[in-house]
Amino acid sequence: MRLTRSARSKPYYAVAALGLILAGAAGAETSGQLAGATTTRRVDAAAFSQPSANMAFERQLDFRVGDGIFRKLWVPSPSSTKSSDGLGPLLNARGCQSCHLRDGRGRPPAVGEAATSMVLRLSIPPQTDADHQALATYMRAATPEPTYGGQLQNFSVNGLLAEGRMTIAYTGHPVTLADGEVIRLRKPRYGVAGLNYGPLHRQVMMSPRVAPPMIGLGLLEMIPEEAVLKHADPEDADSDGIAGRPNRVRSHVEGRAMIGRFGWKAGMPTVADQVADAFATDLGLSTHLVRASHGDCTPAQKACLALPVGDDPREKVEVPRKMFDLVVFYARNLAVPPQRNPNDPAVLRGKALFAAAGCSGCHVPSFVTGSDPARPEQSAQRIFPYADLLLHDMGEGLADERPEGEANGRQWRTPPLWGIGLTRTVSGHDMMLHDGRARGALEAILWHGGEAEAARARVQRMSRTERADLLAFIQSL
Repeated sequence: MRLTRSARSKPYYAVAALGLILAGAAGAETSGQLAGATTTRRVDAAAFSQPSANMAFERQLDFRVGDGIFRKLWVPSPSSTKSSDGLGPLLNARGCQSCHLRDGRGRPPAVGEAATSMVLRLSIPPQTDADHQALATYMRAATPEPTYGGQLQNFSVNGLLAEGRMTIAYTGHPVTLADGEVIRLRKPRYGVAGLNYGPLHRQVMMSPRVAPPMIGLGLLEMIPEEAVLKHADPEDADSDGIAGRPNRVRSHVEGRAMIGRFGWKAGMPTVADQVADAFATDLGLSTHLVRASHGDCTPAQKACLALPVGDDPREKVEVPRKMFDLVVFYARNLAVPPQRNPNDPAVLRGKALFAAAGCSGCHVPSFVTGSDPARPEQSAQRIFPYADLLLHDMGEGLADERPEGEANGRQWRTPPLWGIGLTRTVSGHDMMLHDGRARGALEAILWHGGEAEAARARVQRMSRTERADLLAFIQSL
């Protein structure tokens, strides 16, 4: 839902009433059921780890077994534990839960700490005709760095050197609000230290990514493509300053290019694609979709390629199909918690301000999912993710200058806001945005630029009371 040009020309506080109407028209429910019948009631530290509330009893066993696989720690090959071997040889984690602790949001490493829920993506500009062809035909979303591959792995199995470690240095970036309050943002600078396989390519592009929350993935996957594309406006035809674009990437599941829905740049089109990519890149485990038993090892890393793998003798992969499908089922059915205090006056005022400031131009409140007999939990649900799944230019401040698929170096997918108010409860911190630089929702808003510049400016002009109401609404989600 977007403000008209005439509404945008007025001070935001003059259209607060219009914002309330718009937010109501978007369908925000007074019941707090952000994910329809799938919404869980839990709001404690385990709130992100619950199954779809409408799941039939006979399907819950698959969810629990998938949870067990998601939580388990894998081991290197060879091992007597054949169902859990094949880890690495290069890796970022030993299990899915290592990055997505309690299925929640990752964070940057503290000083002296190894990164466990944040990775550094690597790529270079296309160098050859083959590179250009791979990008043009969607066979690749980016050209990997020739020695270190598509991602820096900071861990390895015994007897093999890890690739290196990500470094982060912060500098202060003060922002003054209209009432005189100064918010001190922190601006990160990234690098790599302790490289064990030679220098990085001179044109290397690096992009840090924290692990996003796991909730609601199956519902986002079930939003009809036409409903997503309805909000796309790549040429800003309505002149509202917002030009959402879909990313298009290849699906291993479908064998064709599709709109991306998952990842910070919408680089994955389905939950199964996301799971397969994470197994291969983060853990070094092969699946029927990504048959890379040495993970992200490159031809330049001969010692890595010489190590044994844990392929199942029948399926020739390290994660057999049944095990893979259970993890996908688990990921699709992690339930969204309810909105807290949806009828609180401060929350309602904040919701009006959210719409009036233009935030809902990208954080689209509501969708209705499609129907699939094999996916009864996610079928025909009215959901409130507060996201459009499209790419938006977020300005120079957040730019990583690394393209991915059809996303350029300034574009990011609008992340869902559902569950954001439980970040500290579940994950123990309030670090937000793609690299965790923001310490809370207000800092995240103040980093918005580009297409979100006008909305950020309206928030900066709010009074302290109005800002508190806006944050109360966001924290309620």
